[in-house]
Amino acid sequence: MITPEQLSAAPKVLLHDHLDGGLRPETVLELAQEIGHVLPRSDARELGEWFVESADSGSLERYLETFDHTVAVMQNAEAIKRVASECVQDLAADGVVYAEVRYAPEQHLNGGLSLEDVVDAVHEGFEHGMATAERPIVARQLLTAMRHKARSMEIAELAVAYRDAGVVGFDIAGAEAGYPPTRHLDAFEYLQRENAHFTIHAGEAFGLPSIWQAIQWCGADRLGHGVRIIDDINYDPDTDKAELGLLAAYVRDRRIPLEMCPSSNLQTGAAESIADHPIGLLAKLRFRVTVNTDNRLMSGTSMGRELTLLAEAFDYGLADFRWFAINAMKSAFLPFDERLAIIDQVIKPWYAEALAEAK
Repeated sequence: MITPEQLSAAPKVLLHDHLDGGLRPETVLELAQEIGHVLPRSDARELGEWFVESADSGSLERYLETFDHTVAVMQNAEAIKRVASECVQDLAADGVVYAEVRYAPEQHLNGGLSLEDVVDAVHEGFEHGMATAERPIVARQLLTAMRHKARSMEIAELAVAYRDAGVVGFDIAGAEAGYPPTRHLDAFEYLQRENAHFTIHAGEAFGLPSIWQAIQWCGADRLGHGVRIIDDINYDPDTDKAELGLLAAYVRDRRIPLEMCPSSNLQTGAAESIADHPIGLLAKLRFRVTVNTDNRLMSGTSMGRELTLLAEAFDYGLADFRWFAINAMKSAFLPFDERLAIIDQVIKPWYAEALAEAK
């Protein structure tokens, strides 16, 4: 078993977190007042509740509508810097030691910023956040292109241009249905030629074809969510045996990381409850499973809360969360030696001490 105190202190690794989905409600209010943007609530607590309730609809499209307000207040450099810095501070306070935070630069140009201005502002905010956080943390950027638009090549080139300045990878996001990843094949082929890393949102609101295209056509290093890979697994609870289809077997054999976001998946209808979430079976079958927050504001969550929910649903203990953390750190887009340093100097020592004390 693992105690709440241990869960809070445990070193966590976060690979799937959206910058515009993790603002503090107080910050949304203050930034909205500065620019005259009208919000649905005027009290920070009530606003936070509104975001969660609005996102808790069972529809990915409705879930994405809540971002209209957060994106609206992130249209100037100072606002973006503040949001980025607070993001890092909040993650560090939650025990996150390494985070890859994603956002779409193309959504922050309404105030006259260039794509480069946006990336620079996030970089400054991250640097400030790391310098002022209460616990040590390494934070890096993932640049996202919106799958329903046509700027993926431009964003891919931006990710390559900034890969020595805090950007470790690329992503596409947005509604999956009707917007397959192959629409952006030129961007993915460019990234591969440039030896760049990328993940693809796939297998959340759409099924196995989305996952298959992301891997076999586009060459994704990781799968954003990937929860629907469960559709290619035939599991018999009576015999506790599972038969993997060709795609599921390939994903497991190749150790393709799954960026799973339990609470978020409940809101978008990808799972009915934490206990029923495919993460339980996928972890049991030893897929490369990682635990993530997705959108902390919209889900009213944190890494600590996600781990607590999993501990309650699946009776996970210290050894299980050690496995999740190492899985995630192995799957990060950080250079190998830097990943290894965090595993060997931060994650393993903490869990070794905690496991020794538990005996």
